[in-house]
Amino acid sequence: MRDPRSGRRYPLDPLRWRGDDGTPLLVSPAHAPEPAGIVTADRSLWRYRAALPPLPPVSLGEGCTPLLTRTWSGVEVGFKLEWFNPSGSFKDRGSSVMISALAAQGVDQVLEDSSGNGGSSVAAYCAAAGVGATVLVPAHTSPAKTLQTTAYGARVTPVDGDRDATAAAALRRAERTVYASHNWHPYFLEGTKTLAYEIWEDLGFRAPDAVVTVAGAGSIVLGCDLGFTELLAAGRIAALPRLLVAQPANCAPLHAAFHAGSGSGVHAGSPAGSPVEQGAPATLASGPWRPTLAEGTAIKEPVRLPEVLAAIRRSGGTTAAVPEEDIASAQRRLAATGLYAEPTSATAAAAVDHFAARGELPPGGTTVVVLTGSALKAPTATAQIIEGAP
Repeated sequence: MRDPRSGRRYPLDPLRWRGDDGTPLLVSPAHAPEPAGIVTADRSLWRYRAALPPLPPVSLGEGCTPLLTRTWSGVEVGFKLEWFNPSGSFKDRGSSVMISALAAQGVDQVLEDSSGNGGSSVAAYCAAAGVGATVLVPAHTSPAKTLQTTAYGARVTPVDGDRDATAAAALRRAERTVYASHNWHPYFLEGTKTLAYEIWEDLGFRAPDAVVTVAGAGSIVLGCDLGFTELLAAGRIAALPRLLVAQPANCAPLHAAFHAGSGSGVHAGSPAGSPVEQGAPATLASGPWRPTLAEGTAIKEPVRLPEVLAAIRRSGGTTAAVPEEDIASAQRRLAATGLYAEPTSATAAAAVDHFAARGELPPGGTTVVVLTGSALKAPTATAQIIEGAP
């Protein structure tokens, strides 16, 4: 494992979730397989096992999600329907690899913190592996998500305050237990990188020109960066796709940081004085941030902010902040075409309008839009949007 900030390296160890100085880690890059190296008989992300750590898989059939070609506001896009994953969101990609790694080490209890989808996903894979799970959630988390987490047998502990307060509570407990954090654990990103491999396979073993995604902590952004970079290094694709990243305007620290200009600063998830990417802003947000319909993105201080910024810039991509009314409109428009996406997912669709208006999606390009989770996960917010529509 490696620390992308200091360059320090550590032996592969699934029990290690951060560096000695408190910074997040990545697994060293793998060699991307040729198309013939894909285990096509395996209908899960483990078909790309040649690019994954060698582990006995804990799998529920995650991955292999549909890519539907549609026209959205005059732009031809491919909607990648990640709610077809077993627990209903893209988080299953990361959970499968992370829990496989921890179960292989004999771990029998883990701690996770989540605004909903990550917790229910980790709980599902812990159930499949016979591992106990405690999931800390913000007290206002969607009841549908906490019900799902509880149904898998996990112990759900509500925390007063917002998503960042929940993460802080988990960090305090992490000193005493195995921390299976979908935001911190490097093996989780090994799972999310399979989204890039799958898009490559979906498109006949080529990269799209752009990937549009919503981001909270940025695990899809980093997963796409890792996967497409591995494919580029192996000569499987000609260029990285541009990463076009959306956040709700009500809580958009990544967007604020990306457009803040040059400078350097200390990341809130790092020890005081530790360096971050050159060009990152001294402050993470222009806040104060407000609640958003896209609850899955409501993270004020992303742990891997410098790495997410670097991934977007490396791809030649950019960001957009999407107003709440555009998120609501996009959810209704998606539903009108048969796609029942939660507000967090709808943020990515809404961003297509913004990026197209800015000339970021030229005609004739191949654009993939990642729809991260089902509206069944967010019935309260969805009812507010659908039933409250004029």
